[in-house]
Amino acid sequence: MTGPLVVVGDALLDIDLVGQAERLCPDAPVPVLDRLVAHPRPGGAALAAALAAADGQEVVLVTALGVDDAGRQVEALLGDVRVLRVPYDGPTPVKQRVRSAGQSLLRLDSGTGGGRIGPAAAEVLTALEHAGAVLVADYGRGTVEAPGIRPALTRLAPKLPVVWDPHLRGGEPVPGVRLVT
Repeated sequence: MTGPLVVVGDALLDIDLVGQAERLCPDAPVPVLDRLVAHPRPGGAALAAALAAADGQEVVLVTALGVDDAGRQVEALLGDVRVLRVPYDGPTPVKQRVRSAGQSLLRLDSGTGGGRIGPAAAEVLTALEHAGAVLVADYGRGTVEAPGIRPALTRLAPKLPVVWDPHLRGGEPVPGVRLVT
């Protein structure tokens, strides 16, 4: 593969809040968690980018992150991954899973409200043109539909490996992709 792996899609911040449940709440039959520890990690397309980079690949992530603490935290967690932001005026989605003894007890979502996504900058389109392969992680939040991105993916699909990993809310793959998961 010549050129980086370019991951295109919707990123979010995943946080596992892990604690110990040793008793039930007196006013409801729910566990009381003590000694909570937060374990933040990149989620969605950012997770795919982080895993590929951990395997030694050069990775570029094209995504729409909010200009907020969660967006900055996702970028910080990505280390060597080059992040190219698509303009976005909404919040970065955050999914917090409350866990104990390896079991999820509750998930708290925030930042799921809509924002507007703007057109992909020339830097994004150039990164796509120089990709060795593309992974699309479309969770239906709009990154793939940003003006300029879908036409670029359509032009690239016949020329290089494009893998499409859609969420149920994601859009249809462009014609000519090598693999749809």
